[in-house]
Amino acid sequence: MISHLIFVTLAIISIGLFTWKIRLIIRQIKLGKSVNRSDKAGERFKTMLLIAFGQKKMFNRPIPAILHFLFYVAFIITQIELIEVFIDGFKGSHRFFYNEGMGPLYVFVISAIEVLSVLTFVATLIFFARRNIIKLPRFTMEELKGWPRKDANLILLFELLLIIFIFMMNSADEADKVLRSKVGYGFAMSQYLGPLFFGKITNSELLHTLSAIGWWGHLIMVFVFLNYLPYSKHLHILFAFPNTYFSNLNAKGKFNNMEAVQAEVALMLDPSADPYAAPATSDAPQRFGAKDVQDLTWKQLLDAYSCTECGRCTSVCPANQTGKLLSPRKIMMDTRDRLAEVGANKFNLEDGKSLLGNYITPEELWACTSCNACVQECPVNIDPLSIIVDLRRYLVMEESKVPTELTGMLTNIENNGAPWQFSPADRMKWTEEN
Repeated sequence: MISHLIFVTLAIISIGLFTWKIRLIIRQIKLGKSVNRSDKAGERFKTMLLIAFGQKKMFNRPIPAILHFLFYVAFIITQIELIEVFIDGFKGSHRFFYNEGMGPLYVFVISAIEVLSVLTFVATLIFFARRNIIKLPRFTMEELKGWPRKDANLILLFELLLIIFIFMMNSADEADKVLRSKVGYGFAMSQYLGPLFFGKITNSELLHTLSAIGWWGHLIMVFVFLNYLPYSKHLHILFAFPNTYFSNLNAKGKFNNMEAVQAEVALMLDPSADPYAAPATSDAPQRFGAKDVQDLTWKQLLDAYSCTECGRCTSVCPANQTGKLLSPRKIMMDTRDRLAEVGANKFNLEDGKSLLGNYITPEELWACTSCNACVQECPVNIDPLSIIVDLRRYLVMEESKVPTELTGMLTNIENNGAPWQFSPADRMKWTEEN
């Protein structure tokens, strides 16, 4: 009865805290400006299936893709066992599905989970080595120092502990069943691990206690992970699906127009328009571009919370490769950190800080070549370039801060309608040469 009460209490508290934090994050994302991503539902659903469910873009790099796919499949299939853990916790039963007449199917499913768990255990060690022993360049960059590096290693540690507790539970159960009925469950791995680790124990009650320790350890790690998730880069486990669904389906390189500027240009090009007419709206003028998180769209803010910090975007960035300060991954991490700071400060946007300046510098922004390599490479269709462009728009249109290299080009566009210093009347003279 006490065990049952503890389980129910832990479940209610854990799920409640997780729900509260997710609602807070969603509220932060809703700070962003409106953008319509409700069109082309069929294409969006297909994109989500291929990119989020199918991990399509991960396989641009086969070795880490296979390792990550093991994590992904194991995570999905393990939820079957987790359902049983919750049923056992609420009902006070033990291996509910097995005792409900699902013996052969149950053994098959648990065996599949065990095989995947072993493969995931190996993959976890490889991922740990890639980050801490081999030290791949994209995992040792400046933006990953401190908490981001600890976060990645903590998740790997949680995964190892979770697998250890699963096998402790199953192996002790195997040994106990063999002790009581001479025949075990026959789980793929535990039928060998049980006798190996617990075969000399002849006390059924002790084996049951060891199994219970594994069960509680498994459950507690699930609750810990659940409430750690919103504070970790691994929130992409949940947000990758809506993020890919709401992807920008336009051709890469097509920039969005600012409505206020587009309306002014349309007015100037309309010979019948009355320049002295009252404006169509009485709303206060919007800021050109973006200075802080509230100036970005909700989709850009969702991008920030969906970032996996894998660094693929930065590893293909030509500016970063040539030693420039820009790192697309840092752009997303900075946006998320600023958004989280605003949320922690009770959504106070007048705290004397802003995304531009306090987190992201103009030097980073102007290093971008707008090549879209980062957008193409991202496994979950995050768009760092859109944030870079909006922050640059603010620098140009609100603060008139433009690198001297661009000043001449902008002047030529204004005067000649083209980046070159030639009069529009002379534009076709090259045809007269022959």
